[in-house]
Amino acid sequence: MTIFVFGSNTAGRHGKGAALEARRVWGAKYGIGEGLTGNAYAIPTKDDQLQTRSLALIQLSVQMFIDFATANPQLSFFVTAIGCGLAGYQPNDIAPMFKHAPSNCELPKGWRDWVTF
Repeated sequence: MTIFVFGSNTAGRHGKGAALEARRVWGAKYGIGEGLTGNAYAIPTKDDQLQTRSLALIQLSVQMFIDFATANPQLSFFVTAIGCGLAGYQPNDIAPMFKHAPSNCELPKGWRDWVTF
């Protein structure tokens, strides 16, 4: 089973970008801002006021995701370029956070320059 990994906000208002696709296509539940919901996994890059979260907070959420993906090797994770759209970060800010992502995670192609396995 493939899980769609997307950038969210802590309030779980999936109204734009990949979050909207996650809700419409992958079963992400409105109101759940972090973790597995439907066939989607939310990593919050904005807070409940839709302000961009700090890189340190995003890193904590990314690590929780990596721990989840590692514990669930039977699942495949399609990781979108979280934080690089509406949150305003660049790939070189976010991609290195996924350095230790397990092999069942497919990262955005543009991130390969920033992630060394």
